[in-house]
Amino acid sequence: MNQQALLARGLTRGRTLPSERLGATAGSDVRVDRVTRLSRTAAVAGVVLVLVAATLPAWGESSTMRDFVELACTFVFAMMWNLLAGYGGMVSIGQQAFFGLGGYGMLVLADGAGVNPFVAIVLAALASAAIAWPLSWLAFRLQGGYFAIGTWVIAEVLRLSVANVSAVGGGSGTSLTALAGLSKAARESITYWMALGCVVATVAGVYLFLRSKQGLALMAIRDNETAAESQGIAVGRMKLVVYLVAAGGAALAGGLYFVSTLRISPDAAFSVNWTAFAIFMVVIGGIGRIEGPIVGTLVFFFLNKAFSAYGTWYLMGLGLLAIVVTLFFKQGLWGWIQQRHGWVLFPTQRRLRH
Repeated sequence: MNQQALLARGLTRGRTLPSERLGATAGSDVRVDRVTRLSRTAAVAGVVLVLVAATLPAWGESSTMRDFVELACTFVFAMMWNLLAGYGGMVSIGQQAFFGLGGYGMLVLADGAGVNPFVAIVLAALASAAIAWPLSWLAFRLQGGYFAIGTWVIAEVLRLSVANVSAVGGGSGTSLTALAGLSKAARESITYWMALGCVVATVAGVYLFLRSKQGLALMAIRDNETAAESQGIAVGRMKLVVYLVAAGGAALAGGLYFVSTLRISPDAAFSVNWTAFAIFMVVIGGIGRIEGPIVGTLVFFFLNKAFSAYGTWYLMGLGLLAIVVTLFFKQGLWGWIQQRHGWVLFPTQRRLRH
């Protein structure tokens, strides 16, 4: 019997687990630990880092804030792909569909309906998650590689559909004009703070979700879907929730990105490169770990800044790096570090301590 599924079954049904009964009878001899000394230190360091980062608009340069916004968008998108594939077991190569929907939804709400663009980002993310519901009926009819290809087809259909809508600029795209009355300094500062908030909310939200009963059930599904279902876990409902959350998160990243760039086009918004780069970041850092997208995004960002001018050679280098990591660090860079040193910054497992 799958241990993860059994534990999830006990939690989702509100039963007392054997470890909990053991802790109750043995008193201080046995306890269930859900944090580590390193994770406590990382939490304190993270809070300090966020507080310092929040002051960047007061002393930093515009280029630094723009770089951070780009970094934040790619990170949020990678985190959502990791949640979908790394934890939910649904490998998608079409998540750019929701990235583009978030960008265009923000544009329509801001320029067309007069909604504040920063509020429009959140509303567009919610709307994209709602649109993902009927799209899931199509995607979930497919399994494995067919599911991956199906998500890409959905993204291409959306790209072609948007490219034929003249109200949003057609194939050539259009510019965001709703922020024309806001000064450059104010726009960049607000965009930066919102990007910082999105990063914090994404990390905290995914971490708390994975530590919940539903997160445990999700990991049981990833490990063995048949065993999880046999233990009473609602597999279909859980996968749908993760699909909708990942869609909304990807849309949030898309809306934020195009508020920063002030221009959007179908080819830029629905480019498969968004998902390709997200897969690269997650694989490099370590799939199925919260630390994975953090490490992978930082590696990708610095490689992009240092070598993107080399064009095709740069892309070949990324591919070669991915192959090397896949062959020699099968669990990603952070997975190798965790296996070698036992470091866990975001513990989601329950461990019995004597």
